[in-house]
Amino acid sequence: MRDGAEVARWAHNPKVVGSNPAPATKLVSKSLVIKAFAVLVPLLLLALAIHLRFLLIKFFVMSNIVAIVGRPNVGKSTLFNRLTGERAAIVDPTSGVTRDRHYGTSDWNGTSFSVIDTGGVVIGSDDVFEDAIRKQVELAMEEADVILFMVDVKEGLSPLDEDVAELVRRSPKKVFLVANKVDNSIRSANAPEFYALGFEKIYELSAINGSGTGELLDDVVKEFSNAEFEETPDLPKVAFIGRPNVGKSSMINALLGDERNIVTPIAGTTRDTIYTRYNSFGFDFLLVDTAGVRKKGKVTENIEFYSVMRSIRAIENSDICVLMLDATQGVESQDINLFGLAQKNHKGIVIVVNKWDLVEKETNTHKDYEKLIRERIAPFTDVPIIFTSVINKQRIHKTLETVNKIHKSRSQSISTRKLMDTMLPIIAENPPPAVKGKYVKIKYITQLKLAYPAFVFFCNLPQYVGDPYKRFIENRLREQFDYNGVPIEIHFRQK
Repeated sequence: MRDGAEVARWAHNPKVVGSNPAPATKLVSKSLVIKAFAVLVPLLLLALAIHLRFLLIKFFVMSNIVAIVGRPNVGKSTLFNRLTGERAAIVDPTSGVTRDRHYGTSDWNGTSFSVIDTGGVVIGSDDVFEDAIRKQVELAMEEADVILFMVDVKEGLSPLDEDVAELVRRSPKKVFLVANKVDNSIRSANAPEFYALGFEKIYELSAINGSGTGELLDDVVKEFSNAEFEETPDLPKVAFIGRPNVGKSSMINALLGDERNIVTPIAGTTRDTIYTRYNSFGFDFLLVDTAGVRKKGKVTENIEFYSVMRSIRAIENSDICVLMLDATQGVESQDINLFGLAQKNHKGIVIVVNKWDLVEKETNTHKDYEKLIRERIAPFTDVPIIFTSVINKQRIHKTLETVNKIHKSRSQSISTRKLMDTMLPIIAENPPPAVKGKYVKIKYITQLKLAYPAFVFFCNLPQYVGDPYKRFIENRLREQFDYNGVPIEIHFRQK
């Protein structure tokens, strides 16, 4: 196909068009305009759709925070889900399901605020999570402006309620005593027994159907110092994924310097997905800790099912995935499945091999382990691999440096001119192989304006471009534009 300059010369050449070139010029100009619109309009619509998508998912940091505390199984997560309008916290009859703090956002009569769902407080039990949960609750109360202390009318006043009351009284924050599960008049008549806890007013409600929440929220928002929220720029979301107990929560805690996530030797401690902002050493990310993904055969409880689904959604909604492996257990099929899921969703990928300090090493142990990983993740092997010991804080900041590098590479916008100047000479030296005596000629290359790198190569016979040549083009793009750890997408289209 002739380009615009050639067509223009052809249109003005009297030997071709005769003694009156004007009609041909108009015809060609009209044709070029139509073709330009055919190319530009879809790209403009695509750009507009992407822009609207980012506006819809913009992240907000609220200036007012409400923490929900109480003993296990009083309905804290149900109220959290009621206020935030999402199934963000796991709700299950099993006592003590919510072990970590969980964040969400809510709005009441135009007043926006954040909500923190905490683990159930149990004092004096044999539960291995007791101390960790109490620390989580104390941290949540420190962050909050208002505390909702929940009790269960159905079960009645419990010694555990008295323990929690003693804990919240130490806080200088405003505390609302919330009697949950008031579904009928009989239970309403039983609510006054909770005055024994020493609070002036009891707010009766049913979190499962929402009755009574309006009166509570009317008084809650009055306690806020201001009703405004501040908008923050969109931040890249970094999801820490992997099988249970590979060190995801320990990694985030080591980076943040506080125990935001419960860490115990028991696999599967983090059942909910938690977002935490990291803003240090020049980095600004949202760190996402997900529930460890077990093999399907081991996902027997409903709780594990919800956690697996939430981890998968976290991968889908993230920008970069840090796949953590346990050096003592090697690479398992579930690790490969997670890697494939991140690649399929076009996420930047970093592989972190944790607990490297526990591996007996020889001269080539590091290289052999890395070779094994690349063999298992083939054909997409252009991925950084970092060997760490989170407990000893070895190379944990190198992980963030690599994440930052991948984010920049993944987000880079390459001009059409630069793509053409770089790739067309490479294609000229190594053209696509002829098929049935026909030659593929690539004339134009452009990058699609998507959240991940995607390129379109316009040619005369796209159906004759085979997978080996597509891999060749992908590898050259990686070399020229530093796409290490970034899945890229290539399309060949008819020009």
